[in-house]
Amino acid sequence: MGERIINLETYSPLEIYGVNDANLSTIKQTFPKLKIIARGDVLKVIGDDKYLDLFEERFKLLLHNYDRFGKITENDIHQIMDTENANFKEEKSSSKDADILVHGRDGLLIKARTVNQRKMAKSSQKNDMLIAIGPAGTGKTYTAVALAVRALKNKEVKRIILTRPAVEAGENLGFLPGDLKDKLDPYLQPLYDALRDMLPTQRLLSYLEDGTIEVAPLAFMRGRTLDHAFAILDEAQNTTPNQLKMFLTRMGRSAKFIVTGDITQVDLPHKQESGLIHANRILKGTPGIDFVYLDDRDIIRHKLVTVILKAYNNQKED
Repeated sequence: MGERIINLETYSPLEIYGVNDANLSTIKQTFPKLKIIARGDVLKVIGDDKYLDLFEERFKLLLHNYDRFGKITENDIHQIMDTENANFKEEKSSSKDADILVHGRDGLLIKARTVNQRKMAKSSQKNDMLIAIGPAGTGKTYTAVALAVRALKNKEVKRIILTRPAVEAGENLGFLPGDLKDKLDPYLQPLYDALRDMLPTQRLLSYLEDGTIEVAPLAFMRGRTLDHAFAILDEAQNTTPNQLKMFLTRMGRSAKFIVTGDITQVDLPHKQESGLIHANRILKGTPGIDFVYLDDRDIIRHKLVTVILKAYNNQKED
């Protein structure tokens, strides 16, 4: 007789065990010769070593399935855990839909939905540095975060760094109460929103706590070297040339960088050149750095967003 302890601290027990432990009951049925005891985020399994080895192998596949699809169904358990299904292979893991970037929470499929979003996905695979420029609503940030989460899940990188410059969008917010994190989080909220779509709550909280995922203002990047990281700089049009240079030169070994921004919405002081516009001018054509330009055809928000942007663009041309 042997014993195995499986720690589920990065998962929510409810998401794995199911409502009223329905998933756990089904798991127990697939291995009747093992005694399976669940206590919070710890699973204790007792029995013959040969069954323990098989259970541990299959349960890891079940967790991997959950990581990809954001849920566990009764059919998933039978397909993966059932000892009679000895020829099981991860059929779901090789999706036929090439546009799927990552499987989010509750089975949400995060896809590259437009031509230029697909260009972003392909470019990120081929190049270590990608600069994506386009108007609001084109999915630049969301696509970039999805690519980072996919790389983390596939163990291509060890951590994700998400950053933005803390620049107010044409309004003076004045004194903000709270500690430094409270003051800065409003600037970083869109990045948190994207992460919540793509990762289970418990897993996301664990990653944020242990530093696997770091969301921080741009000023916190100075002096660092980002090895084995997928780093994203969002709202880069609000950086100065020196700030953007500082970020780009943080790139370490085995790192991927994506810079996103909208050069039509610069909130910097008058006469201050945007770092993104500057980079577009001096880095374009540099080997290893690719530029993808999104436009109003890529807008995936409400259809009125396209109409509004066209109206503003037409006004500038008048």
